[in-house]
Amino acid sequence: MIAAPDRTPLARDFFDRPVLEVAPDLLGRVLVRTDPDGSADPIELRITEVEAYDGANDPGSHAFRGPTARNAVMFGPPGHVYVYFTYGMWHCMNLVCGPEGRASAVLLRAGEITEGVEVARKRRLSARHDRELAKGPARLATALAVDRSLDGTDACASQSSPLSLLHGTPVTSDQVLSGPRTGVSGDGGIHPWRFWITNDPTVSPYRAHTPRRRRT
Repeated sequence: MIAAPDRTPLARDFFDRPVLEVAPDLLGRVLVRTDPDGSADPIELRITEVEAYDGANDPGSHAFRGPTARNAVMFGPPGHVYVYFTYGMWHCMNLVCGPEGRASAVLLRAGEITEGVEVARKRRLSARHDRELAKGPARLATALAVDRSLDGTDACASQSSPLSLLHGTPVTSDQVLSGPRTGVSGDGGIHPWRFWITNDPTVSPYRAHTPRRRRT
C-alpha cells in the first residue's frame, strides 16, 4: 500500500538554502493553489520538473545584472513566489531561495495535477491528456491560474496564502535526472541545472534555445 503524501507545510528554512540544493529537493513536493474567494476548488500539483537559476552567478538568470522592478521579489526573503510574463503571452512561476538580498530561484517546469483536475481541464482546454495539464512552465501557470498578481506571494504562509507548499513525497536521488536547462542560450545554457523525475510522463521535453520573436 502506497503511503499518502505528507501534508506538513514546508517551512521557510527549506528555501533558505543554496538553489542547487533546493531545486532537486522540490521534486515530489506538493503545490497547493487555492482561491481566497472560493470561486474554484483547490488544485494540488505534485512537482516533477524544475530548473535552478543562481542570480549573479548565472547569465541565464533574470537577476544576473542586478535588481529591477521586474525581478525585485528574487532579492527578497526565501519562500516567496516570483512570477514573470514572457513573450507577451505566458506566465511562469518560480520559488525564491537562499538568504534575503542574494537572488536565486527555482522555476517550476512541470507537475502532475493530483487534486482539482476538473478545474485544471477547464483552464487547459487544449490538453489532450491529463498528463499534459501542467507539462511545461506556461501550462503549469495556466492550469493553476498563476499570473503577475501573485508575484511576491508568501508560499510559507500556509493556509492564508493562495499558493503553498506541502512536504509531499520527496523522491530519492536515484530517481532524479539532470541536464541543460530548456531554451537557455549563451553561457547560461551549459549548466545542467534542470532536474526531473525519471520516466515521469508529466515531464516536459527538452528543447535547446532558438531565437523567438516577441508577439506584437
